[in-house]
Amino acid sequence: MTKKEIVRSISDKLGLTQLQTKEIVQKTFDAITETLVEEGRIELRNFGVFEVKYRNARKARNPRTGEEVSVNEKCVVTFKAGKAMEEKVHVLLDKKKK
Repeated sequence: MTKKEIVRSISDKLGLTQLQTKEIVQKTFDAITETLVEEGRIELRNFGVFEVKYRNARKARNPRTGEEVSVNEKCVVTFKAGKAMEEKVHVLLDKKKK
């Protein structure tokens, strides 16, 4: 699903224009990003936790050539789903298996 599809879905459900909804969705994404930059973690109850983690520099292998390459240290954003979200996803997965 793309951001445009999210905007369209929310817009239809709330009766707002797509332009208004797009602005709300973008502001939400901006707030999440800003919080991650400033605090390194954001917890959204029943949804999940976004957290900035640091990865140390390391040696890796190029899968095509087998050549050893260095990977610089970097920050990555991780996400751990909240309990309510996990339960809903598991129910959906169970339905697909049947």
